[in-house]
Amino acid sequence: MEDPDKTEVVLLACGSFNPITNMHLRLFELAKDYFHETGKYKVIKGIISPVGDAYKKKGLISATHRVTMAKLATKNSDWVEVDDWESSQSEWLETLKVLRYHHQKLLSPDATNSLQNAIPLTKPGRKRKQEPNRHDPVKKKNQSPDIKSVPQVKLLCGSDMLESFGIPNLWKLEDITEIVKNYGLVCISRAGSSVQKFIYESDILWRHKNNIHLVEEWITNDISSTKIRRALRRGQSIRYLVPDVVQAYIEKNNLYSPESEDRNAGVVLAPLQKHASDSKN
Repeated sequence: MEDPDKTEVVLLACGSFNPITNMHLRLFELAKDYFHETGKYKVIKGIISPVGDAYKKKGLISATHRVTMAKLATKNSDWVEVDDWESSQSEWLETLKVLRYHHQKLLSPDATNSLQNAIPLTKPGRKRKQEPNRHDPVKKKNQSPDIKSVPQVKLLCGSDMLESFGIPNLWKLEDITEIVKNYGLVCISRAGSSVQKFIYESDILWRHKNNIHLVEEWITNDISSTKIRRALRRGQSIRYLVPDVVQAYIEKNNLYSPESEDRNAGVVLAPLQKHASDSKN
């Protein structure tokens, strides 16, 4: 039986997933455990959204392969899925736009675009529970019940992504503000990391610190896509670092090599290009 007092949450992870690793999948499980242990939230879905090729990151292979590997990795999950909307765009999209898109998808079909910036309401469904089997012609506060029941979309990330907020021109300050204010962050950090200090030293993050959920990773895992690619270039085994189906797909398609790692070498990352040019205008 559903608990009307629990806030429903959708976890959204954006990134390269080049390739997806067991650590990426663990982030979702760690975040889900954290939220459920609070007794205040119910995680109903996890979404993996690989970045598009236009991001221009060094060594970034085709989004088609990265999405396929992510789908293979989550095939047996009953709550984490892959969404290819972001990766199919011809231009690079800011993470905020991806958050807005997924929030919009959760709204009722007749919701207007003006709701894209709406703050997801807490305690979804609570008031509706008090009005069973009844169509009340008087809508309190002039709000639709559908909008009240929209789950919160929160950005799931590692400490490196949160700390990237401090890199000049990588993020727009107004985007960071809207992400932490209207949506919220779930940051998986290792015990003893400097994430709390980073939040303390940022006025924007400190102002909205109650909407930043820090989840400590006590069973440490140092797997990264960069290290996976390095091992592959050197002909070393990556078994047990990625799902077996992902390893098989990589080997079948010979995906990572010194040549693939040189892709986009010398090309400025899309957000740095865009935000640097915006600041000049």
